[in-house]
Amino acid sequence: MTMKTVLRLGVCLALGALGCMGGAQARQLDLANPADALSALRKVQCSTQDSKPVVYHWAGHAFARTPGEPDRHIFDIEGMNVRQCLTVVDPKLGTGFRMVSRELMFYIDPKTGAVLKTWVNPWTGKTDEVVNVANDPVNMRPVFPVDAAGKPFSLNARIENGRVFMPTEVPLFYKNALGGDYQAYVGGQYHAMEIFDFTDDASDLLDADKTEARPTVSWVRIAQWLPWMEMGDRPGLMVVNATGQSVPGIDALPAVIREQIATNYPIWTAPPPVDDQRPNETSWTYFKKQLAAKAAAVAPAK
Repeated sequence: MTMKTVLRLGVCLALGALGCMGGAQARQLDLANPADALSALRKVQCSTQDSKPVVYHWAGHAFARTPGEPDRHIFDIEGMNVRQCLTVVDPKLGTGFRMVSRELMFYIDPKTGAVLKTWVNPWTGKTDEVVNVANDPVNMRPVFPVDAAGKPFSLNARIENGRVFMPTEVPLFYKNALGGDYQAYVGGQYHAMEIFDFTDDASDLLDADKTEARPTVSWVRIAQWLPWMEMGDRPGLMVVNATGQSVPGIDALPAVIREQIATNYPIWTAPPPVDDQRPNETSWTYFKKQLAAKAAAVAPAK
């Protein structure tokens, strides 16, 4: 039995017998079809309606892992992302879409629930200034039914008991924005793994007439120390585990995030423009800009 047959059978089982019969039933997306699979991905990421803002929220815990000692729960986290999509057409690759977004994530005191401004590092004894995540933009390259090499788009999905499960692992290994020109010789590349597991009701995701779905998401990041922790080359890493979902809008976010947006991050009420061509921001590039701004503020006037 081919994967295409398995996916079609899964759709039938998820939707019931009527979902595979003719008549007045709404058209169902066929995840074995590249164009339909791309439409399903777009519904998970944003909306099939151009320029429709979609908001995600997630919350969870951050742990430190160092050799020879138990893992430490050092922060909680609260995050959000606001995004929108635009249809793009390529004469060779077909009709696809691109997504533009910006995101915030705050490090939370597990005892008080407040956003951390400073943090006492238990390994160095220093009081570090916390730099929360404020990445703008976080955009996605256009995706089409086929790629430049002619490979058809496919969605890594499993349909089971009326639910669609979509796991994605993103291994990251690239030049660290805070490094120099000799990382190939001395190390220092950014090395991480991002894991996203989206889940959605098959009845929502596969209904071709619905412009968006309401997926849930789990997110795991296994990565190096955060730059503002000033850990240098100390052995160890961070493990972040969070869960979340798309929510009806900014007003549906937890109060701790809404208050931060209102006070400190007002542009995060809306996504970037759909024609945004800026390079993506990361926690490391954002931190580098913060360092530069602080240095400029204390530099003597010329």
